Amino acid sequence: MIILVTVITFARLEYSRTLLLSAVISIPVIAYAELRLRQRYQKGRYAVIPFGFYKPLVELNPSKFFVLNNPSREADDIIGLIVDSNEQLSPEWQQFIAAELSKDTAVIDTVTAYESITGKSPLDHYGELATHELAPSRTYLKMKRLLESLLILTSTPVTLPIVLVIALAVKLESPGPAFFVQRRVGKGGREFKMYKIRSMHLNSVECTASATTEENDPRITRVGRLIRKSRIDEIPQFINVLKGDMALIGPRAEAVSSAAELQRAIPLFHYRHIVRPGITGWAQVTQGYAAGVEDSREKLAHDFYYVKNISAWLDLDIIFKTIRTMLTGFGAR
Repeated sequence: MIILVTVITFARLEYSRTLLLSAVISIPVIAYAELRLRQRYQKGRYAVIPFGFYKPLVELNPSKFFVLNNPSREADDIIGLIVDSNEQLSPEWQQFIAAELSKDTAVIDTVTAYESITGKSPLDHYGELATHELAPSRTYLKMKRLLESLLILTSTPVTLPIVLVIALAVKLESPGPAFFVQRRVGKGGREFKMYKIRSMHLNSVECTASATTEENDPRITRVGRLIRKSRIDEIPQFINVLKGDMALIGPRAEAVSSAAELQRAIPLFHYRHIVRPGITGWAQVTQGYAAGVEDSREKLAHDFYYVKNISAWLDLDIIFKTIRTMLTGFGAR
């Protein structure tokens, strides 16, 4: 689409803006729908080579993944092989894989297969996680930051009146400022000030420190309950995105005290600071609210998946899921 627009511009060709805009919007939507349909109706099974990291994958879906007992094709409906690429296999298994490759059989790494199904990385598989795969493309991150900034600036005529109306409603319902500032941890472990619309009563913990929010928390105001469910309280963080503290999409920015506690409890927690934290993200739209160390460990597994697989398609998937979240209130407290 970029090439097409460039050719039209420099060649000064006549075109319909309506048709071009429709194509820019519809092509990604159609491609996304096609991907989901192909995933849902795919037939056949995957043969798993039983070495290294493979048991959690088989346990996910025994009807789709089965263990090969010998280096030979044991079924006719095999559509791919799954193998732990970090394992040193015997010559017999290597010859079997080579023979299958010559027949155009897909060979997939076990961690990649596990991630594609669960949407999270296996944190206990340290060898795979401590590699160059945790270094996202700098080019894509720069393009992502530019596009997000342009999107925020162009949407200001719509978002600014919404924020002003909600801020007035917050002031009318309860005493205190309409906005609050909290220190969060960002890229590289750097602290920054994050902005939000106040959704709790002034003397609640939200405005002074980190605390777990419970279901039907009495500290939340009536207006606050509405804006937290629809995520409108996050709109002031657009300022953080423009400043470079955050991104529209990325791991959730944790409060300073919470981040310190989780880093002591979960050794790999600091890896989520490889990219800028986001207003929305993969963990937020797939897992929802996280409370406690175990929930945070599960959230970290989703964050790892995002950092390893960050791309335009994954960000597009998160956008669709974010819209669903805003409409349904999934994960809100």
